Amino acid sequence: MINDLPIRKIIHVDMDAFYASVAQMDNPELKGKPIAVGGGGTRGVVSAASYEARKFGVKSAMSGRLAIKLCPELIFVKTDFERYTEISKRIRKIFLEYTDLVEPLSLDEAYLDVTENKIGFPSASLIAEEIRQRIFNEVGLTASAGISINKFIAKVASDYNKPNGQKTVNPEDVFQFLEDLDIRKFYGVGKVTAEKMYQKGIFTGKDLKAKSLEYLDKNFGKSGRYYYDVVRGIHFSEVKPNRIRKSLAAERTFSKNLSSEIFMLEKLEHISEEVSKRLTKSKVSGKTITLKIKYSDFTLQTRSKTLPYFVSDQSIILETAKDLLYQNKLNNSVRLLGISLSNLNTEKPKKPKSSDQEKKTVSVQLKFSF
Repeated sequence: MINDLPIRKIIHVDMDAFYASVAQMDNPELKGKPIAVGGGGTRGVVSAASYEARKFGVKSAMSGRLAIKLCPELIFVKTDFERYTEISKRIRKIFLEYTDLVEPLSLDEAYLDVTENKIGFPSASLIAEEIRQRIFNEVGLTASAGISINKFIAKVASDYNKPNGQKTVNPEDVFQFLEDLDIRKFYGVGKVTAEKMYQKGIFTGKDLKAKSLEYLDKNFGKSGRYYYDVVRGIHFSEVKPNRIRKSLAAERTFSKNLSSEIFMLEKLEHISEEVSKRLTKSKVSGKTITLKIKYSDFTLQTRSKTLPYFVSDQSIILETAKDLLYQNKLNNSVRLLGISLSNLNTEKPKKPKSSDQEKKTVSVQLKFSF
């Protein structure tokens, strides 16, 4: 029964086409026009697309060449992360006026736990509505929201009435909502997994719910338990206001494919410098250095090395990346190189949770409507 689960009032706020919307806000001449952030040139990749561009099939991670083929009138604009960060901070400041339990997922989306909130308002749906209105009035952008008893359902719900809308899944509606849900809408089910589920006759939440835990474990490995739980409305993850960064990276896509390691070393020098600057700015260091290589045929390869000590110095990062580059022969010419550091000094050792801790319910009585 849903009453046996840890019920909270969770809002997932997702900005609408954030990067593209910021560009349109800053340049009114772009409003109502199909635009793509990034993606310019013959080698570019689209970072984000406006809703006008999406109607033509343009989407993030698509090559600029394909995007312009789908939408000949497409306008490319440069990314501006400083501006996105500035806007994101203003939006987050609004969130914090309602609750301290804010967990940013990225610059344009976040979870809010408003079970207990600063304004003492009982309805999470009305809080979400007020937040969205304030973002529009004070920042000039639209946002969508999902509201429900846990993070998983709230995130799925926020995608339902985009753009500039919201959806609430009340406790009594959770089971029906999940059973009717297309399996592709389940957060955590990617394209490959969805195809595998289709092959096994799993098309909706109802089909997934009919499968035993043993069946899901056998066919989907470690994810089996996750699928078994979420389709039953079970998701114990709390909103964590202080999410710990687990990695930091920088990468470059080249205008021409590189086939010589000598040319790649020059690129790695610039990339390692950028990574080092970001580490210093974030006041973190890491032990594991990973070299990312994307070949001209778009196949991806990673090579990693874990050092016995934490580093943030560019020279060490660069030397390690060089060693990784020469570790094995390259399969093809290279279109992208990246360096990331993980195993950071911000990570804390995980403490095992007891079953009682995982299943404890919120002390607040949820007597009011969502």
